Amino acid sequence: MTTEETDQNLPQEETPPKKKKSFFWRFVVFVFTLGLIGAITGVGAVLWAFWEYGRDLPDYRQLAEYEPPVMTRVHAGNGALLAEYATEKRVFVPVTEMPEPLIAAFLSSEDKNFYNHPGVDPVALMRAVATNIVNYGTGRRPVGASTITQQVAKNFLLTNEVSFTRKIKEAILAIRMELAFSKDQLLALYLNEIYLGMGSYGVAAAALNYFDKSLDTLTIAEMAYLAALPKAPNNYHPIRKYKAAIARRNWVLEQMHDNGYITFAEMISAQKDPITLRPRSGVDGADAPYFAEEVRRQMTAYFGDEMFYTGGLSIRTTLDPRLQALADQAMIEGLEALDKRQGWRGALGQAAINGEIDKTLAEYAKTMLANRYPAVVVTVGKKEAGILVYHDESDGTDEPQARLESGRIPFVLADWAYPPRRANGIRPPEITSLRQALNVGDVIMVQRPQYVPDRVSRLKGDVQFDDDIWALGQRPDVEGALIALDPHTGRVLAMVGGYNARDSEFNRATQAQRQPGSA
Repeated sequence: MTTEETDQNLPQEETPPKKKKSFFWRFVVFVFTLGLIGAITGVGAVLWAFWEYGRDLPDYRQLAEYEPPVMTRVHAGNGALLAEYATEKRVFVPVTEMPEPLIAAFLSSEDKNFYNHPGVDPVALMRAVATNIVNYGTGRRPVGASTITQQVAKNFLLTNEVSFTRKIKEAILAIRMELAFSKDQLLALYLNEIYLGMGSYGVAAAALNYFDKSLDTLTIAEMAYLAALPKAPNNYHPIRKYKAAIARRNWVLEQMHDNGYITFAEMISAQKDPITLRPRSGVDGADAPYFAEEVRRQMTAYFGDEMFYTGGLSIRTTLDPRLQALADQAMIEGLEALDKRQGWRGALGQAAINGEIDKTLAEYAKTMLANRYPAVVVTVGKKEAGILVYHDESDGTDEPQARLESGRIPFVLADWAYPPRRANGIRPPEITSLRQALNVGDVIMVQRPQYVPDRVSRLKGDVQFDDDIWALGQRPDVEGALIALDPHTGRVLAMVGGYNARDSEFNRATQAQRQPGSA
């Protein structure tokens, strides 16, 4: 046998079989690879979005020098507030001066992770996405996930456009702003800029307009109500949408409790509180519209409109509120008494007795002075007329709360209403019946008897001042002016430029051109 044959007859060594890969491990590798590709794609998409949408964004660094428009205030000589002027009614308050429960209320309702996220809250974002998927097709409004930083970016640097592009830009700016500013700086911008309804920009102005309080005197319930307003102030109006306002306020209180800012007992107690609107007391008893307007004209001429309306000036004047009130009273009563001696010029207008009387009278009420009311005549007799008097009880809110009150005008409080004097100055004979002056449907001005001293002095005790008794009034056809000066210093202590600044802002004390003999 040859060597080759011998080798062929030798037993051959068997090759071990290859191990088959487990299906499980192949699946793991596939998933890992897919995830890696997805992660790389996601990172690439984010980087592309930052590059694509972040190129022409506004310069967020300008916010470091931002000075919000703040109202200018004009004060009387004793410090009482006379007037406020602003393009946006705002009182700027640093975050360090704001009460902690107020900050906690806004964080709980708007961005509870504010101090922990980098400008965008991924957890809130995913939760909003999941909620919107579940609610898709139900007609519910999509849930947002904007952080406070994103809201600052939108309010200061972007528009209110509803689009995916704006949301991306908003997120990019928010991340950049978080790197440039402290959390407290961003929170200060937010709480002083945000609009909270009723002409209120910022939390300090809202506290004054809703509750007539400074921030440090608000209750927890009131703070929670303010924190309920940023999303949609009109949806939680304290009068028109009271139930919705209570529900949203109570939800904010629940969030404050869940986040550990208030105890359970505090939450329950605050939820029982009503929302009571208290209009601003405002001018501290000082009211001088002609004087304040003269100050405005002089200050805008000196500082310019922009500085005056946005610069937060505090202007101290020489006016004495007590003397101003006396000057107003003397001028108004004097002009009305003089005008009545000239006779009755007739009704202000007509109203359909069976129509919407309140709407008709509301237009006349807009320009009437205090303690003077529009009314419509419903019955007329010889010695007495029946009327419906319009009262506006809106208490400073933007929702009229009007009512009509029945009343009567006795002859003795309207006997001056003879026809106007003739051209030769002769006064017509006095009337003997109210039918000679009034007709059913006439719209007239009425006053309480105590505000017409010239008529009260003629009463002989035959008329008692019951609550339903009114005196016939008339808007004077004559005007007047008055300035009270301190002769030693030249300071203006009081100024009246006419009968009613609501009718005309023309100041007859400073703007009228009269002959030297009338000076």
